[in-house]
Amino acid sequence: MLQLQSTSYARLLSLLRSCIDGKSYSAGKLLHARILRLGLLDATFLCNRLVELYSACGKTRDARLAFDGTPRKDVYTWNAILGAYCKAGELRSARRLFDAMPERNPFSWNNVISSLVRNGLEREAVEVYRSMIFDGFVPTRFTLASVFSACSVLLDVEVGRRCHGLAVKIGLEKNIYVGNALLCMYAKCERIEDAIWAFRDLPDPNEVSFTAMMHGLAQIDRVPEAIEMFKLMCRQGIPIDAISLSSVLGVCSSGGYDETSLDSCGGGHSCILQGQQVHSLMIKLGYGGDIHLSNAIIYMYAKNGDMDSAEMIFSNMSEINVVTWNLMIAGYGNKFESDKAIRYMQRMQCCGFQPNEVTFINALVACVNSGNVEMASQVFAGMLFPTVSSWNVMLSGYFQSGKHLEAIELFQKMQFLGVRPNRTSLATILSSCAVLEVLEFGRQVHAASLKFAGNADIYVASGLITMYSNCGKIELAKLILHKLPKLDIVCWNSMMAGLVLNSLDIEAAVLFRQMRQMEMLPTESSYGSMLSCCGKFRSSFNGRQVHAQIAKDGYANDVCVGSALVHMYCKYGDIDDARRFFDMMPYKNSVTWNEMIHGYAQNGFGHEAVCLYEDMNGLGMKADSITFVAVLTACSHGGLVDAGISIFNSMQQEHGIEPLLDHYVCIIDCLGRAGCFNEVEVLLDKIPYKDDPVLWEVLLSSCRVHANVSLAKKAAGELLRLDPKNSAPYLLLANIYCSLGRWDEARAVRNQMNDNQIAKDPGYSWIDIKHEIQTCLHYNPEVVKERIESWQPVETE
Repeated sequence: MLQLQSTSYARLLSLLRSCIDGKSYSAGKLLHARILRLGLLDATFLCNRLVELYSACGKTRDARLAFDGTPRKDVYTWNAILGAYCKAGELRSARRLFDAMPERNPFSWNNVISSLVRNGLEREAVEVYRSMIFDGFVPTRFTLASVFSACSVLLDVEVGRRCHGLAVKIGLEKNIYVGNALLCMYAKCERIEDAIWAFRDLPDPNEVSFTAMMHGLAQIDRVPEAIEMFKLMCRQGIPIDAISLSSVLGVCSSGGYDETSLDSCGGGHSCILQGQQVHSLMIKLGYGGDIHLSNAIIYMYAKNGDMDSAEMIFSNMSEINVVTWNLMIAGYGNKFESDKAIRYMQRMQCCGFQPNEVTFINALVACVNSGNVEMASQVFAGMLFPTVSSWNVMLSGYFQSGKHLEAIELFQKMQFLGVRPNRTSLATILSSCAVLEVLEFGRQVHAASLKFAGNADIYVASGLITMYSNCGKIELAKLILHKLPKLDIVCWNSMMAGLVLNSLDIEAAVLFRQMRQMEMLPTESSYGSMLSCCGKFRSSFNGRQVHAQIAKDGYANDVCVGSALVHMYCKYGDIDDARRFFDMMPYKNSVTWNEMIHGYAQNGFGHEAVCLYEDMNGLGMKADSITFVAVLTACSHGGLVDAGISIFNSMQQEHGIEPLLDHYVCIIDCLGRAGCFNEVEVLLDKIPYKDDPVLWEVLLSSCRVHANVSLAKKAAGELLRLDPKNSAPYLLLANIYCSLGRWDEARAVRNQMNDNQIAKDPGYSWIDIKHEIQTCLHYNPEVVKERIESWQPVETE
């Protein structure tokens, strides 16, 4: 009888193992019934197998019933039901069971830690690991691998280092499983030198080790080294699989598309050349038909701007999915070819593929990048249920194209439809409010930000500071800054820019010093605002100090900071130092050239400004509308009439730039100062900005200098038509008559001014007393004389 029971026991164990391996729930239930009939529940090993069987079949409730029905539970029984809960993702039940376990072993701890990591509870996993060490358990390779994975997600390199030390102590640092997790952790935390040391410590690195190193190097833009890592992998005979190929293609894609050069990898490597070599290797290894790798190849070519090759791969693919279409749409969007992107989206639908959210976002981004906001609006209107990301793309598109009213209307519609804005939505719409200076709507967005983002969101707070500063509510901007629990450099920069905008330059300089005292490193924007402040100070001492600090911090070669330095020295009138620094700059953009040309213009060096403009053209630097304002101003101030006319005529003919009001004002000022009124009258017949008073004021000033009465009358008449209550045309015309000795006509203009009840606004002077601006009123001498004669004191208010 005993021999029969022993035979049944062994047979049942074998059958249970087969059911567990095959996940045969029905057969397992029959075996469970057989065990009950034979009265074998006292056989704990059999009961443990039953719990494992139900766990393998995903029947957690049955597993728990089998566990509860086991009369003699051991640690393996508890681990079996714990594993069932962890496998099913029932973490609360797993933790309650874990806490109730009378005995634990490393397997128990590993079960809980790994399941927490798998379910995104990395912080809790680290806490459980700490408890494990505190209770005296020695971690296994599975424990350490799970904890390193948790540290990778948390970017907690300190906990990772402590685990590394323990791994060395117990001799597991060279284990391939632990070593790979360790170098992944260092790579994701951007401690690449530590990752390299961990890689070198591995006696036999495998494809996982090499792939992790490639990702880590590419993450910190060390793309050439990442590609060399793949080459080393090939030389050492490590098997190249689809995952390895996908990883190296991702590295080749990380160089990105640069319109000026395809040599984006640096160090003599061309990302697209390396990608082509990997493409050839992929075909050689027989992965040419793999749809995922084909998509990775398309992505690589698209990211590097080679859409012809991407088209070729796309055309030869035997199988295409939605991801493939999305990559092609995104690729053309990256090249600012919205028409082709939209055509691909239409082809996609004709081929029976349903666009998803990514498709629509890629199409929207393509339109926005190309400046085709109208097309983006049509695509957006075709979306049934756009997510907040799609709304954000549209808001960004309206902002980038200067359609701020449309952005506000879209945000209002977004709220009306109940779409919850995120920090990107709020920051974008606050930027539009700042440009339009619409305080009331900005306040409404502020209220919405408190509801959806709270007070602590630095990204939104920076937008609020800018909005209130632009609307002249600088105290509210300061309040936002002071309420933030934690400040970052973006908020400091926004506050500095706001203070400069509101002419609070001394406060901006104080804020900059506070930022330095708090050991917060200034950025290009910080120095740009500070240099703008220094340009307004009478002494150049502070500006030179800031310049020295810029050189120390390594920003002297930054084009934005360099342009601000040129502007500052020009404001001081120190043209020689401005030009000296300008010549030293390794890279200049149109802003830099404009600042130097404008500096020459403002300081009376008209000839030098024109020469610099010609140098700019000779070097192939594209002039913009601001360039022409600067050089035409120089021609006006320097009396360079012929040069001014030539440059003005070249705007449209050679550069394709339509002259704006400022350009017409500059050329009329240039001609008027030189007394070329015949040319002015010819130009006035063609000008499209006849209803702007600035144009006529400039002309009237020139007429006063040259005593051109007939044209002065016309200019004064146009000014009075545009603004009947403006005293300037009356006074300028009267002064012209006085300068010619035509007193009767001057008196007639004065009488007309009195009859129309137009009074001249009193003049003021600004004086600086201890860094505070004081105003001094200029009184009309005739009024003062009358009051003295009638013994009336002069009012001071």
